[in-house]
Amino acid sequence: MEPSQKPISERLLAGERTALARLITWAENGDDRFARALAQVYPKVGKAYRIGITGPPGAGKSTLVNALAALLRKQDKSVGILAVDPSSPFTGGALLGDRIRMEERTSDPGVFIRSMASRGSHGGLARATVDACDVMDAFGFDVILIETVGVGQAEFDVVSAADTVLVVSCPGAGDGVQAMKAGLLEVADVLVVNKADRPGADRVANDLSEAVHVRFVPRAKRSERPRWTPPIVSCSASSGEGVGDVWDGVLDHRAHLEQAGLTNVRAAKRVEQVKRVVIERLDEELWGPGGYAERVESELKRLMTPYDVARGILRDITEGRGATSGETVQR
Repeated sequence: MEPSQKPISERLLAGERTALARLITWAENGDDRFARALAQVYPKVGKAYRIGITGPPGAGKSTLVNALAALLRKQDKSVGILAVDPSSPFTGGALLGDRIRMEERTSDPGVFIRSMASRGSHGGLARATVDACDVMDAFGFDVILIETVGVGQAEFDVVSAADTVLVVSCPGAGDGVQAMKAGLLEVADVLVVNKADRPGADRVANDLSEAVHVRFVPRAKRSERPRWTPPIVSCSASSGEGVGDVWDGVLDHRAHLEQAGLTNVRAAKRVEQVKRVVIERLDEELWGPGGYAERVESELKRLMTPYDVARGILRDITEGRGATSGETVQR
């Protein structure tokens, strides 16, 4: 049998990069073949450590990803990189600027880079990111770096795909640090102040330190179990200075997770993934062809309240009735 005729799952496990790229494309496109292929390679998933890199635009996330990849390659670790770019609101295409900034890594056989369009996903994190991580994991990468768009809800979505989340800021971000205090601290496992060689970097670090103290220290005192307080690490990703300290922060957080039970932490995130898949599939079934859209429109025209309409739909779902016929659906 020719290599090209082998099942794509076998080709992936054999280290064929074209198979890896094809599977990620299937994941992005929602191809039905992806689920079947994933089932065949899923026993191999779980080795890679997944790191999310997020933060405000312009903080230097891509530069940090590039620097971390260089550091990991010096440690002889293979690296998979998922760079989620903003999608065009008109074409759905991504700018793919991250791939340009990481050009020096593309010729390294120990590095695989994939740019993914956010495709309108809430917060910019592509819906297929977790699936892409899984196939890269099964392929055999030691570390997977996931860079998000860094706007809206992406900073929270990335938590579902990563073991450790780096939130990157830099001097001159203005209200960016205030926004981080309000929301990003909730998802940060390591706070990185990039461009530390620029004026104002120390002030950013001090502001973050104060915010961390206010938000985390009282909780730690109330908790019976040891809680993780995100460290603040300064670096200059463009020169490589301090990048080793960033990686040390990742290792410290991993050690904390392993002490707490990394397997259990990952299992909890898988439960959330299942919930998202169910909601997504249910949404397609309810509002796609043959679903409830026409019935809802008709009942609202009869001046039924949205709550009454929703109550009827929920009753039909729980009783196994169809959208229009009212007949019991065979399960």
